[in-house]
Amino acid sequence: MATDTESSEETHIERVADLTLRTPRSTDGYALHKLVEASPPLDPNSIYCNLLQCSHFSQTGVAVELDGELVGFTSGYLIPDRPDTLFVWQVVIAEAARGKGLAKRMLKHLLKRAVCKNVRHIETTITPDNEASWALFRSLARDLETELNSAVWFEREPHFGGQHDDEHLLKLGPFEVSTLR
Repeated sequence: MATDTESSEETHIERVADLTLRTPRSTDGYALHKLVEASPPLDPNSIYCNLLQCSHFSQTGVAVELDGELVGFTSGYLIPDRPDTLFVWQVVIAEAARGKGLAKRMLKHLLKRAVCKNVRHIETTITPDNEASWALFRSLARDLETELNSAVWFEREPHFGGQHDDEHLLKLGPFEVSTLR
């Protein structure tokens, strides 16, 4: 029998104007699935994967609500053999909430949590044509007063069978979370 296994860790809530940034709950999984599905060119995951992002990985995720509706989400995790590195898996914002700096606000919200107190590096992957994500991480690197480096990590042919563009690995760091503005 499946049970709802919300994290016993503190729920982090921040209110900004009419938005609420908070720790995800497993009940956000389906809404996350629909949000990503409505946000091409993001790669959709299975609903089950989204449920895990909202439960097992909730402490390194951020959900954003507007009038009770999920309008933003950041998922990530601490790399197991490098716990000083936060891997940002996916950032998604509903069309109605775009252009307000929400993506960077979610990442900063996440970095201020106790779970990220030892984080000194951020990694993520981005396709070459995803200008919004490139701009986001360039801006975050400036705010963290650190370098941003990138190189092709997963290639179109050998890794994706020609079905997906190259994914570039972006690395930010080292930095001190205390430098966040």
